[in-house]
Amino acid sequence: MIRHQGYRFLLKPTASEEALLRQFLGCSRFVWNAILAENEARYEQGDPLPLNSFAFSARLMILKRRHAFLRDAHSQPLQQTVRDLASAYQRAFDPSLGADLPIFKRKGEAESIRLPQAFKVQRSGVYLPKIGWVAFRASKRTRAIEGKVKSVTVRLESGRWYVAFLTEREIPEKTHPRPNAVVGIDVGVTRFAALSDGTFIDGPNAFKRHAKRLACLQRRLSRRVKRSANWRKAKARVTKLHFQMANIRRDHLHKSSAKISKSHAIVVLEDLRIKNMSASASGNIETPGKYVAQKRGLNRRILDQGWGEFRRQLKYKLEWSGGKLLLVDPRNTSRTCSACGDVSAENRTTQAAFKCVACGLALNADTNAARNILGRAGCARIACGDLPLGESAKQEAPCVA
Repeated sequence: MIRHQGYRFLLKPTASEEALLRQFLGCSRFVWNAILAENEARYEQGDPLPLNSFAFSARLMILKRRHAFLRDAHSQPLQQTVRDLASAYQRAFDPSLGADLPIFKRKGEAESIRLPQAFKVQRSGVYLPKIGWVAFRASKRTRAIEGKVKSVTVRLESGRWYVAFLTEREIPEKTHPRPNAVVGIDVGVTRFAALSDGTFIDGPNAFKRHAKRLACLQRRLSRRVKRSANWRKAKARVTKLHFQMANIRRDHLHKSSAKISKSHAIVVLEDLRIKNMSASASGNIETPGKYVAQKRGLNRRILDQGWGEFRRQLKYKLEWSGGKLLLVDPRNTSRTCSACGDVSAENRTTQAAFKCVACGLALNADTNAARNILGRAGCARIACGDLPLGESAKQEAPCVA
């Protein structure tokens, strides 16, 4: 089995090295925005858009002839930028993915450059072409980089530089240490996750915990003169707080997904359409939305949980340990009785309590939903063996083993 794994370290460039890195980032951002602006102009005129990297590479050559400063940067980050832009367009025009069109990049946001060749890696340093050897934080306790390094990505995030190594290596197929351990998980906003065995995982609620502090910093930012020195300082504080909240959320997701993947061989999740669930309810002038403020608050709580990243981490960690992730149809999992199968809206007496009107079963609503996800939508298809990894199962057509 081929295993791709990333290793991320804190980069420690000198002042001169940081200036070159910022120059490379600026050139990549310029190329992205220039080609994107040309494509938007063609799209408005009704011209067909080229969606392959070869056409974008031709535009890159024209830009290099027009702007001499682009020739000072290394060619690989610019080539990877046009490939990323082509991939973004292909995802946007793929109906099965439903991705948005690419947008313009702004200076000061999280940016990165990628180098697939001409780099060298040592224990505590990386050689970047046209820059030289740049140190990154490594010690005796730092995990060693295993496998062949395929690419190097340098990222600027909240004023800090990071370097990530994408590696590839072949490992033997693994068998999960607990092959019979199966669990269904119901994710929510009150509790991050409820497991079918009756246990719960509380979420960090990073945004909710820091909402007042964030609002205070944003008010200070709004009172500053835009682009002034004090404005940049206030903006840096807001960016730093966002970065801290993202780190809290990322840490919680990694710990939760690692714990579940190590203790269960098969995990069943709902195939939620998070983008649709967190869509705005404001509507338009002709048909204004209802309960817009309440829906806005719910959207914040949904996005604060990180369900999509949780599913992504569970998928690859289960694959590494020899397990599987199954996605099932989420319809009626919260209104169905896990004991008798009765489906009724009256079964949910409150948000947290479930009481079946048919058989009288009473238990936590999230636990009942997790049992439905596991028992009625997951285990039947596991027994039939007709549900490949990561595909959705239709609850209305059960498979009887």
